[in-house]
Amino acid sequence: MTKQRLFWLKNKLILNLKMKKLLSLWALTLITTFIQAQDYKFGEVSIDELNENVHPQDPDTNAAILYKNEDISFYFSQSDGFMQERVVHQRIKIYNKEGYDWATKRVYLYNGGGNKTEKLRNVKGYTFNKINGEIEKDKLKKDGVFEEEFNEYTKINTITMPNVQDGSVVEFTYKIVSPFLEIDDIYFQSLIPMNRLDVKISTPQFYRYDKLTNLKASYYPNIKEHKENKKYNSTSSSRSGAYISKTNFTRSTSEYFDNVLEISEENIPGLVEESYSGNLDNYISKMSMELSAILNQFGAIEKSLSTTWDKVSKTIYEYSSFGGQLKRSNFFKDDLANILSGVEAPFDKASVIHSFVKSKVKWNGNYGFTSHNGIRDAYKDGVGNVGDINLLMIAMLKSQGVNAFPVLISTRNNGIPLFPTRKGFNYVITLVEDAGKYILLDATETYSEVNILPQRALNWQGRLIKDDGTSGWIDLRPSEKSVETTSLNIKVNDDFTIEGKVRKSLTSHLALRYRDRYTGVTSEDHIKQIEKDKGDLVISTLNFENSKDTSKPVMLTYEYNSSDAIDNIGGNLYFSPLVFLTMNESPFKLDKRDYPIDFIMPFEDKYLVNIMLPEGYKVESMPENEILQFKDGAAQFTYVGKVNGRYLQMSISFELSESLIAPSEYPVFKNFFEKIVEKQNQQIVLTKA
Repeated sequence: MTKQRLFWLKNKLILNLKMKKLLSLWALTLITTFIQAQDYKFGEVSIDELNENVHPQDPDTNAAILYKNEDISFYFSQSDGFMQERVVHQRIKIYNKEGYDWATKRVYLYNGGGNKTEKLRNVKGYTFNKINGEIEKDKLKKDGVFEEEFNEYTKINTITMPNVQDGSVVEFTYKIVSPFLEIDDIYFQSLIPMNRLDVKISTPQFYRYDKLTNLKASYYPNIKEHKENKKYNSTSSSRSGAYISKTNFTRSTSEYFDNVLEISEENIPGLVEESYSGNLDNYISKMSMELSAILNQFGAIEKSLSTTWDKVSKTIYEYSSFGGQLKRSNFFKDDLANILSGVEAPFDKASVIHSFVKSKVKWNGNYGFTSHNGIRDAYKDGVGNVGDINLLMIAMLKSQGVNAFPVLISTRNNGIPLFPTRKGFNYVITLVEDAGKYILLDATETYSEVNILPQRALNWQGRLIKDDGTSGWIDLRPSEKSVETTSLNIKVNDDFTIEGKVRKSLTSHLALRYRDRYTGVTSEDHIKQIEKDKGDLVISTLNFENSKDTSKPVMLTYEYNSSDAIDNIGGNLYFSPLVFLTMNESPFKLDKRDYPIDFIMPFEDKYLVNIMLPEGYKVESMPENEILQFKDGAAQFTYVGKVNGRYLQMSISFELSESLIAPSEYPVFKNFFEKIVEKQNQQIVLTKA
């Protein structure tokens, strides 16, 4: 055999081996793709998914989304035009009891009035468990899905999966059919890790949607775009003949294309919730689709829908259920004359009317920036939603010549919209203006006062609307510090137990929060809450003053005793000066934080501690006086102590002037706060004299 022949055979053999290898790899890829597809087939889970005890990438998570698929598309209806369909399929692993909440899904459906209502369809689900080594599944039944009213525009359908246990896998699917062209936000991330995400959004060529991703998010998926050809059928009718009653029906097929967005991602980290997070929806990875224009078949704009906050505000003001309510006054005219006798200053009138509305109309718990049944009916019936109550207050103020205007708000639980939209607001408060100054009021909250808004309304900024339709942003974050002052008297007994008295006062938003939580609560339950997680602390003679008098600070006094606050080691006594009020650990655990720390309001915590030393003991050592600062005094911790005869007196304070700490500042602030906790836990040492 010639060398050329041998060389040819050798190369052919190598080529065949390479081809076999390529074919094997291709086959393996097909098998892997097939297995992955099988893994996520609805109603079929693997034993491996049930055996998994912890998440591979996030061992601390209580649950994980194994698979999430959303398909958003539109179909043509002869009677209604294009209808939106949103099909959702989720598979979730539950690792422990703390993850059980993920076995419940809430679906929000918008009701626009008339036939303009979203519908929930094709709800199916299973819970999978491993029993005696075998996979068993429980089917979601009709009684596992129930509907309730959220507000006058929204219903909630709650899907509750059956027989959830540690280690369960739950899986559900449903479809939302909507007559609206507006597309709800698409979420690419969750508060728990997500193994696989598939999203497809198909919108007809006749509608232009602008894509707006959340710029505050730290994770962004890869989005692919292409077009898909589509068809829809339509039927038209015509009458033939001048005197012949006959109708001819013509069926035609029209071609168009969908603009398609597709996302396929794996191993998406959860947005970990930590203390003082605010609404994490403001920082999660998501995308809004703004309907900006309606186009003809040639792509030319027939109607522009791009809007601004000014246009949104003006449109809302023109609603009969909003601006139309502000002109009504006859039904409360006589009542106001009685309560405003001798009151002249605009802010004084605002304060009186604010108190009157709070006592006259009770909040029914429903949000909304429009009046549901009209402010007259709310006044007559003594109950109403947010719009009823605060629009009524504005109407009353206007009738007295006071410059009062509505301020539209998105509440903290509603998040912050990514683009101008009426759905971005869900609440309204009142602004009163006089001599270049203004105050903010909300009459839905029993214990609110002038410029003391409930926490739900403190969401960065609101949209002020004037009578002429102009609008602008108003800062909602409080500028005045809320102050909590605690006077702590400590007596160390001969048996090294302690006893004493606590006097506490709270002002502004801290007082409002305390009143909301404890007014009406029994003394026994109030004491239990104070004693909670404080060792063997025993509280007696609790006195809660000014619980309903919002013109004064909340005052709280109680006596206490404790047997485990002092350690006796070798005859020396060790204890923290704040004893049971000491912060034992920092709430900030993450090394890196992707969203701000939100304290909601500036505040100051002050502790005045007076310790009576036991007979025969003196101070051996005590923490050094120290001042810690963050960012040139934006936050400051002060620790000062001195011995005065038989008494040890301490003054400890933490003052925060900026209520929002940026993610870039987090490492420095975390270190600053850890030093505060460390300082609080430093021990006073008493030794025998």
